[in-house]
Amino acid sequence: MTLAVGLTVFVLAAFVGFEVITKVPPQLHTPLMSGSNAISGITVIGAVLVAGQGGLLAGILGFLAVTFATINVVGGFLVTDRMLEMFGTRRRPARRDPG
Repeated sequence: MTLAVGLTVFVLAAFVGFEVITKVPPQLHTPLMSGSNAISGITVIGAVLVAGQGGLLAGILGFLAVTFATINVVGGFLVTDRMLEMFGTRRRPARRDPG
């Protein structure tokens, strides 16, 4: 029974997540990415706890969760950093004195 409940929650979460993400305008993707970094950080902590508690299957799933959440965190920070560079002041090249 718990497998059926877990599978149902997973499928519903995937469906709702897909629907929410596809409805977000492109201008909001980067700010939302910054917010999702915090959620992914929590996911990493939870995955480490799960990987250490259970048997072989929990260890494998926990490792995969840590790997994917870490990729998400690093990618989110890279995108956010790139976005912030776009709004930074540009350096002008040094002028050469003609004389």
